[in-house]
Amino acid sequence: GVGKTTTAAVIGLAAAGRGRRVAVVTIDPARRLADALGLAEIGSEPARIDGTWPGELSALMLDAKSTFDSLVRRYAANEAQAAGILANPFYRNISGTLSGTQEYMASEKLYELHRSDDFDLVVVDTPPTRNALDFLEAPERLSKFLNHKLYRAVTAPSRGVLKVVNAATGAVLRQVGKVVGSEVIGDALAFFSAFEGMEEGFRQRATAVAELFADPATAFVLVTAPREDSVAEARFFAGRLSDDGIEVRALIVNRMHPPFGEPDPTADDRAADRLSDAPGGEALADYHRARADLRRLARDERSNLSELTAQVGSAAIVHVPSLATDVHDLEGLTRVGRSLLVN
Repeated sequence: GVGKTTTAAVIGLAAAGRGRRVAVVTIDPARRLADALGLAEIGSEPARIDGTWPGELSALMLDAKSTFDSLVRRYAANEAQAAGILANPFYRNISGTLSGTQEYMASEKLYELHRSDDFDLVVVDTPPTRNALDFLEAPERLSKFLNHKLYRAVTAPSRGVLKVVNAATGAVLRQVGKVVGSEVIGDALAFFSAFEGMEEGFRQRATAVAELFADPATAFVLVTAPREDSVAEARFFAGRLSDDGIEVRALIVNRMHPPFGEPDPTADDRAADRLSDAPGGEALADYHRARADLRRLARDERSNLSELTAQVGSAAIVHVPSLATDVHDLEGLTRVGRSLLVN
């Protein structure tokens, strides 16, 4: 990875150190945030982390199904409608596994935390690029789905699906039923029927989430490493954000190597050649060769970043040095934070 989860934890810890009430949320189902914070596990609700900082630091990991369940209860007309949806086999299957559900529920949880009075700052640790883009696009996708003519037909009141869709669609449903079983199709239709009347609440919420993403108070921080492949992915992501009218407010480059003063390695190459032939000079020659290699690496890293740096324009740019050990506790996060905040 590029240190994205560690960076999210460092930002949260630094803000708590300045007296703010902070929640760090991970969308990535991997355990990286728990590991970075030195915790055994992280649940789906904000859990306070004990520390000496003047503010508050909490962490949580998204549970898509529980978030979806709470939305159903919120927008159902009554308890009977909510119970019918939550008990539906089709709903139980899709609520945690359907493509896009994880990303939309993440955006919903972010909005919920934003709207609460419990936090001054919410830091979101997104998954890798593809899923991060799904996260940003989830509100718009949900709105399009709820406005789709087939969805409106399926949920139309007092009408069976096969009565309102055309013959070709009916034939498709029958063929799908032969493959997955008519019971599955029946459960799906029952789910959409039970969902009737709840669309507007979901639609309004999706619009509010999209507005939150575009709000000037929301800052997008791009995290990368100076390797060619990582920089290429960061450039792609920055381009997609730009296409959506979203400005990158900060670029954090982790695992940078120092240039060791003069970045040109040729002086070290010459010194190594000269010393290698001198009596007892081999150890010093090895030193100069190693420093030449590190200077080349540092030069290449900065060259790799040149186009990305230009692409993000006025964004704050922070270089975090490569560390000798992994970060797996609050002490390590504090150490990284010193490098992050002095830049």
